[in-house]
Amino acid sequence: MPPVYGTDASQSESDLLRFAMDSYIAQPENNSSGMNIIFTLKEKAGALAATLKLFEEKQINLTHIESRPSKTHPGCYEILVECAKNSDQTSVEQIIELFKKKAESLMVHNSVSNLVHTDDAIPWFPKKIADIDQFANRVLSYGAELEADHPGFTDEVYRARRKQFADIAYNYKHGDKIPRVDYTEQEISAWRTIYNKLISLYPQHACAEFNYIFPLLQQNCGYSPDNIPQLQDVSDFLKDCTGFTLRPVAGLLSSRDFLAGLAFRVFHSTQYIRHHSKPNYTPEPDVCHELLGHAPLFADPDFAQFSQEIGLASLGASDEMVEKLATLYWFTVEFGVCLQDGERKAYGAGLLSSFGELQYSMSEEPEISPFDPEVTGTTKYPITQYQPRYFLAQSFADAKNKLTSWAATIPRPFQVRYNAYTQRIEILDKVSSVKRLVRDIKGDINTLEEALCKLRHM
Repeated sequence: MPPVYGTDASQSESDLLRFAMDSYIAQPENNSSGMNIIFTLKEKAGALAATLKLFEEKQINLTHIESRPSKTHPGCYEILVECAKNSDQTSVEQIIELFKKKAESLMVHNSVSNLVHTDDAIPWFPKKIADIDQFANRVLSYGAELEADHPGFTDEVYRARRKQFADIAYNYKHGDKIPRVDYTEQEISAWRTIYNKLISLYPQHACAEFNYIFPLLQQNCGYSPDNIPQLQDVSDFLKDCTGFTLRPVAGLLSSRDFLAGLAFRVFHSTQYIRHHSKPNYTPEPDVCHELLGHAPLFADPDFAQFSQEIGLASLGASDEMVEKLATLYWFTVEFGVCLQDGERKAYGAGLLSSFGELQYSMSEEPEISPFDPEVTGTTKYPITQYQPRYFLAQSFADAKNKLTSWAATIPRPFQVRYNAYTQRIEILDKVSSVKRLVRDIKGDINTLEEALCKLRHM
């Protein structure tokens, strides 16, 4: 299959794909082209004519050609050519080799195949929501496998209980209802201790969105000092609000697998609770962290979109980029703070589920820096102590916009889109898929225009 080449790592492939989209809006469905080549050349007299001469010499017929000033390479032009289906494959490959040396950037797209890099294999990623079943049990540690310093390490009853929870997650498949759990009084007592301390701090330190949603969880999902909510009840509530769902997990997933779930608006949640002997401490995420820290804000549309953007950016990305995205997740979804009415508020789950760090994060002790994905994504952080540094976002929407702009620079030879109707990832690497997206966007714009028109006449 013909590959995609990236001769300049700084070139925004999504920008080139936007060029292709602009070119194909008016094209008929039965496009006769075989291979599409998009390359960037320095602007100079006769450059285009010389380029076309190369195709003529190789006897390659072109069905379409278009150019525009480059948005990413000053003083250059981006040129798109469509080679006829009957073009000699060897001649086309020779042209590609020439452009690899001459062009500032180069992309090659076969209209009947997916885009791929020649030098870098693209890591597998799920294409439909049921694909999550393939990695959901690929945990780094099983629920009952406790470290020697874990509070429950010597408690055989607790270890057996943890295995029960892990087995529920291990046997879960997409589409199943999450099994309900009868929590013991000992477990509820640990929940009660944490719950009562945290709800006294939320009004002062939690963001407005969290404080708006939390009472709704109390009303609809059974949040109370004497009841640990069921994952299925919370999942149903979130799905009604933003389409997010919870999925039980037996232990910690790799960053790549965990982030891939977010792309489908699926959050992998533990169902077990920390050891009763130390209700104020847990060495790993537990149901208190998930339901008190994470779940409420997944009901907020802006936060849900922000979380999904991180997941979508991880699909097919390199290990290096996934590590940066995991770091961004850590400093936002886990330990994010934002500015509201001139005051610092918490929106990260690691803060909202820890009354000690929640108070610390609002003090003058930690360093506070503006949220900048380029900086945030490369910042080292401790995992066994309070964070010495937090990144302040102006709002969820502002953080999402910055993340989206930064994610567009990730070296990836395609763009992805989540289709909520089919619960599939659409890979925008073909003319047909780009056309579908254009039609959807045009439909949304028409709806928006009609709504604005009606508002003007009210």
